[in-house]
Amino acid sequence: MKIAAVSIKVPLHKTFDYLLPEHLPFDVAPGMRVIVNFARQKKIGIIIEVKNESDFDIKKLKKVDEILDEIPILQPHLLALLKFAAKYYCYPLGETLQIALPKLLRQGKSPDKTSISYLELTEQGKAHKPLKGKKQQALVEHLLGSGKTPITELKALGFASQTIKSLINNKVIHEFIEFDEQWQSRELSVQNRLTLNSEQAVACAAINQSEGYKTFLLEGITGSGKTEVYLQVLEQVLKQGKQALVLVPEIGLTPQTVNRFRRRFPDTPIMLWHSALTDNERLQTWRFCEKGSCAIVIGTRSAIFTPFAKLGMIIVDEEHDNSFKQQDTLRYHARDLAAFRAHQLQVPLILGSATPALETLHKALANKYQLLTLANRAQTATDNQYHLLDMKGQPEEAGIAKASLDTIKLHLKKQKQVMVFLNRRGFSPTLICHECGWLSDCERCSTNATYHKSIQSLICHHCGDQKPPPFQCPDCGSTQIMPAGKGTEQIEEYLHEQFPDIPINRIDRETTRKKGSLEQALTEINTSGPRILVGTQMLAKGHHFPDVSLVIILDVDSGLYSCDFRATEHLAQLIIQVSGRAGRSGEAGQVLLQTHFPEHPLLQDLINNGYQDFARYALTEREVTEFPPYTAMALFRAEAHDIQLVLDFLNLLIPEQSLHGIQLLGPIPAPLEKIAGKFRYQIHIQSDNRNNLHQYLSQLVDYLSKSKLAAKVRWSLDVDPIDMA
Repeated sequence: MKIAAVSIKVPLHKTFDYLLPEHLPFDVAPGMRVIVNFARQKKIGIIIEVKNESDFDIKKLKKVDEILDEIPILQPHLLALLKFAAKYYCYPLGETLQIALPKLLRQGKSPDKTSISYLELTEQGKAHKPLKGKKQQALVEHLLGSGKTPITELKALGFASQTIKSLINNKVIHEFIEFDEQWQSRELSVQNRLTLNSEQAVACAAINQSEGYKTFLLEGITGSGKTEVYLQVLEQVLKQGKQALVLVPEIGLTPQTVNRFRRRFPDTPIMLWHSALTDNERLQTWRFCEKGSCAIVIGTRSAIFTPFAKLGMIIVDEEHDNSFKQQDTLRYHARDLAAFRAHQLQVPLILGSATPALETLHKALANKYQLLTLANRAQTATDNQYHLLDMKGQPEEAGIAKASLDTIKLHLKKQKQVMVFLNRRGFSPTLICHECGWLSDCERCSTNATYHKSIQSLICHHCGDQKPPPFQCPDCGSTQIMPAGKGTEQIEEYLHEQFPDIPINRIDRETTRKKGSLEQALTEINTSGPRILVGTQMLAKGHHFPDVSLVIILDVDSGLYSCDFRATEHLAQLIIQVSGRAGRSGEAGQVLLQTHFPEHPLLQDLINNGYQDFARYALTEREVTEFPPYTAMALFRAEAHDIQLVLDFLNLLIPEQSLHGIQLLGPIPAPLEKIAGKFRYQIHIQSDNRNNLHQYLSQLVDYLSKSKLAAKVRWSLDVDPIDMA
């Protein structure tokens, strides 16, 4: 009797053995879904292995209740990728597999549930006598004349679902799925191809001539034409009938990117994958990719788990972006899994960025990746002009210096657009009492509640707690309560007062919640005429604003001093990415950085020598201080309402004697010690050898699975963390 090792969505690092039914009309294989009885509940699991023996008494094994698939829902290479992810990120395999599947597949639905269904007469239906029902007979006659017809088209013609279902039950017609694979046999239609400059041509030639797996770091300054390189190398992949995966940082970038891809390849099926899709749309994209009916998928980080029939290339655009790292459950990095998958399938991987992550740049400089450089702008002969505006003694209002305001006026008079960047949404970070100094703290977190003037609310951006602002100070009763600090909402209000006749678009999480609101704002921005853009980092994600000639970055200083060793890297990337929105129409743009520390070495190096010089110097600092990428790191976090419980739990994990090759720092409070009423502490785990680190983490996870105290706190393990908070 065959035995299946089944992975189930439970927080355990193990599989469970079940007996398989005998005399099945198909071969059972890993990757198939099954329904099993687990802890008196029906659960959907994935078969990991089919074997003849078990470590347990066969007589005590339960039987599989039902096998949901006749062919594996997870291809062997995709199953291997998920096994690697579970092992590398120290996360239960059963939960890892469930995260990768679309929701409808997790619920046991058919993979063909949302695909386009066709109806066609059976042989019995073609020879059938006239039916009594007028609608049924009309449908039969329609199919006799038209042949196979999409079910959506028939419903649009007025044929009810009940009519269709009745004829299917009587075997007069049958329903089937048809996948369009004609794109692979058609001649590829390519439009609007641009002429490459010498640097772009060299990059395309290097990628096109590579065979098998190779990772390319395309380090190109903003506006250097990285997307054109993507499009021209993809052209060669599509001509071979192969598919491609393009990963983008977040949903805001996807609509703009896909439009450019569709204009280039008008007859090629291109599909999206992001969080705004419905469950049905996600499943359809999944199935079309698996069947080879989709040529290109453009998606956010979870698209790395999409199945492909014949994947030929992976592209990760803006590879430095933090949104590629999942911050809960399976804490994977899509860029790193893309490297594993490309190596697994022996296909090229392109990592593109104007500001590469130091880990990626380190591998390129060590010749593990091939470095391709685009040092010149594709449409502009000169680079943007940077100016550090010393804010000491500078008159300002709403965070905008008078000198910045005067510069805005000059650019608007030239019928240009101006971008004002502040990475802080809301009206102000807090409210303050002018009499006693009371602050609008969040009662559940060790931080302030942000004031949102437009909806008259104090909102904690960490726990979501919301309440109206007080009319009087809770401590002293004074009515002298006022905003403290600046947010994008306040900047927008002030600029409306200064420029009442100039349209202003604010782009942050509040203004883009409604479906289609971001697309509408981007459409307005791309109309000609003077305009002011105000926003957070959503504005920095690779958008093309041809009329923006001035960028002003407020509050640069907030990123200069931080407990996070990555803070300077992230600040430099943000400055360059935001600055890159200016000067994209053929003329050099102007960038103003408001700071109280214009002499700071990071700012001086960045504006005088560029990100490339800064990054290489930052790598030498990392090497001296023994931080990643020169060491391997993990972060163990624990939280509970009882602070002593958290400390007792973490102290149990600190051995009395030092471990060979492993450095432990902690327990120490998280930078934000309390969120939603829970106290948060962490242990930094570091090693100069990755194998040693993972061996230790494996032992740690095994210990925790047996610890009673571990069940009383919420803990997580983050391998290769990028957010130390």
